[in-house]
Amino acid sequence: MLPAMSFEWFVARRYLAGGRAARKDRFLSAITAIAVAAVAAGVTALVLALAINAGFRETFEERLLGATAHLTVTRADASGIRDYRALAAKLRRLPGVLSATPALYETVLISSGSRARGIVLKGIEPRDAAAQANLFSRWREGSLRLEASEEEKAPPLLIGWELAKELGVEAGDTVLITSPQGRLTPFGLVPRYRTFEVVGIFESGFWDYDAGWAFTRLEVTQELFSLGGMASVIELRVEDVYAAGEVSPAAEAAAGKGHVASTWMEHHKSLFRALRLEKLVTALIIGLIVFVAGLNILILLVMLVLEKRRDIAVLLSFGARTAQVQRIFILHGVAIGALGTLVGLALGYGVAVAGARWQLFPLDPQVYGISFVPFQTSWPDALAIAAVALLISFAATLYPARRATRILPVEVLRYE
Repeated sequence: MLPAMSFEWFVARRYLAGGRAARKDRFLSAITAIAVAAVAAGVTALVLALAINAGFRETFEERLLGATAHLTVTRADASGIRDYRALAAKLRRLPGVLSATPALYETVLISSGSRARGIVLKGIEPRDAAAQANLFSRWREGSLRLEASEEEKAPPLLIGWELAKELGVEAGDTVLITSPQGRLTPFGLVPRYRTFEVVGIFESGFWDYDAGWAFTRLEVTQELFSLGGMASVIELRVEDVYAAGEVSPAAEAAAGKGHVASTWMEHHKSLFRALRLEKLVTALIIGLIVFVAGLNILILLVMLVLEKRRDIAVLLSFGARTAQVQRIFILHGVAIGALGTLVGLALGYGVAVAGARWQLFPLDPQVYGISFVPFQTSWPDALAIAAVALLISFAATLYPARRATRILPVEVLRYE
């Protein structure tokens, strides 16, 4: 209750709420409402911009890490890893490593009837399929089934929902996969091909994987690509994805000479560098809205000082100190900024939470990789936005407050 009972806050609150003079002149009340709305608009825009940027970053990280490894070990000459089982077992024993799974993938042509598309076919061990849990988070049809069985007529294949729609296939249908790495015959180079049974259709929510990837057993890809007993990469998952760079030297040393370890951040550094730059540029540009709102507060207070010259002169003649008069207008401006900031934070976070929960803003997944605008709010961002808005509001009050203290009561009240 102490701030509410102070003399400066009492007068500033009357000016803000509107006293008798404010009722006579509705113009200042309208300017005050506009100033509050301007601060609220700037804060709302900044909250939404940072929430969208953080949402995209988190979504991309989650889905990329659901489909790709935290750390990969490959041959430096890209010749493939032959002793991949022994190497994977060795890498699993490293501190901080959760799993090490061999994989083999190549670009192939998948076709069903007259429909065809180029995709990436990835071979994994059936027991290691659980490592792809984030990618296979939602099943449209079928299930995660890669194990061989006696009744198997064709090798099992897992494809994405977008790819299934494009090919017009369902779980249980067969597709033809053709590898460009053919075999040499007296008639020339003949492409290798094999029929697969679609046993599951997944939807990761990331268009690139739903439309361009397919999964089968490692041994099947080895046969199709004529790479028996070989894997192209060992994929590691670690406890802390942001500490992958610390595990990388140990993994490279354990793999031995001729192997190279690289982290997920190195694979996608251009994407996340672009997101960081976008966040900075967005914050600066939209922050200009808050700056303009601060100018509105400055103009309002200058007009208020001119309108209240008689009131200020009376206060000074009754013994009010210049510091007290200065604090009246500082509190008035900061109160406008605080009110606008609270309204802006409420609106911004309300829209962000609603947009994330009900996916209110759809996107073209072929362009953006995801089907809706993601929002991710954070309290550090809210505190930073509030601090910047209040700092700008405070800075906007300094000149009008100093102007108010220069009023001479004798000159104002001479003819009263």
